[in-house]
Amino acid sequence: MMQAKEFARRRKRLLHAMGKGAIAILPTARLAMRNRDSEYPFRPDSDFYYVTGFAEPDAVAVLIPGRPQGEYVLFCREKDPVAEVWHGRRAGLEGACARYGADDAFPYQDMDEILPGLMENCARVFYAMGSDQAFDQRVMTWVNGLRKKARAGVHTPGEFVALNHILHDMRLFKSSAEVAAMRTAAQVSAGAHVRAMRACKPGMYEYEVEAELLAAFRRNGCLNAYNPIVGGGDNSCILHYTENNQALDDGDLLLVDAGAEYQYYAADITRTYPVNGRFSAAQRAIYDLVLAAQLAAIEQVRPGNHWNDPHTAAVKVLTRGLVKLGILKGKPAALIKSEAYRRFYMHRTGHWLGMDVHDVGDYKIGDQWRVLEPGMVLTVEPGIYIPEGSKGVAKKWWRIGVRIEDDVLVTRKGSEVLTRDVPKGAREIEAIMAP
Repeated sequence: MMQAKEFARRRKRLLHAMGKGAIAILPTARLAMRNRDSEYPFRPDSDFYYVTGFAEPDAVAVLIPGRPQGEYVLFCREKDPVAEVWHGRRAGLEGACARYGADDAFPYQDMDEILPGLMENCARVFYAMGSDQAFDQRVMTWVNGLRKKARAGVHTPGEFVALNHILHDMRLFKSSAEVAAMRTAAQVSAGAHVRAMRACKPGMYEYEVEAELLAAFRRNGCLNAYNPIVGGGDNSCILHYTENNQALDDGDLLLVDAGAEYQYYAADITRTYPVNGRFSAAQRAIYDLVLAAQLAAIEQVRPGNHWNDPHTAAVKVLTRGLVKLGILKGKPAALIKSEAYRRFYMHRTGHWLGMDVHDVGDYKIGDQWRVLEPGMVLTVEPGIYIPEGSKGVAKKWWRIGVRIEDDVLVTRKGSEVLTRDVPKGAREIEAIMAP
């Protein structure tokens, strides 16, 4: 597991950025009911976990720069032998301090009595408004309660500051410990994809391929970072297809988008391959085009380039290739300007990656694309999607959806493809899938 000093370092940076006279309030996620008495597996809020390392529900972290009694306060559940028999062990108040570095810990149910007192004499409240409407109201109740005491000399907060503005910029730059976790997630995910390729056969169902992925994740101490996309044939042209319940037909392609989560850090990989292990001529033409676009985009991932450079490179390769194949008609420059390619490539070439699959961080600073810097991790995932019935497109291209996605770390000298262990050359794929 990630060491406690990693979380302490993050809190120190955040406290410094806040400055004295401030308070930060970070609630974790709520338990969500799946149905009746059954809950979804709990996962802490990413921002909360980033600064605490605390994975229990019913918890709120409070940071107060310069507080004499200690700058980090954690509200959490108390130890309860009866409840722990039913629902598992709790850290309790002592564990919150001894194991998770809190300077003070108080019972979660006492928060309404204690937390307003911590807000007194704080001029600024750092809080992510809008994520939880009920908790937003609770925070405002505390502030309004303090304002009523103004005539008694109580100094109340006069400014709310978006906590995510500071925190998400911190999360955008990965430490060595975070990169190590992401490498593990990538390696586990890579092994799972290779396993799925080898298992895939005509007549299987999409969910059987999904089962191969999930089994590999769990055997290596990981969960799935998001709901896997396993789409065969025309389903490969649905960007966020997750039903995964159809039979895989001989002659179709299978698009698999799946990644493991390790220690709350995600991988995100997409591979596309023929169900029967051999690309048809049309499938191979589209596949090689998408691969060429991806390689061109990855080449643009390096310090000093900006966020949009990989997308621009991918669009140029894809548009020219679609013209050459006769799927688009016209001059590539004009087609790019009119965005004609968006009929077959309608999404961006990537997104930030980290604790969340679509991770936090600004893509623009003002009106300018953000410059890539060492420590950032992004996906690179161009694609072409030609669903059945596409008007004006020859039938040989129908039912072909291809996306190739890798996770790329920006380094001081260029980039590192964290997910490089999953083959993506057409011949490599065919060799892996050969009987």
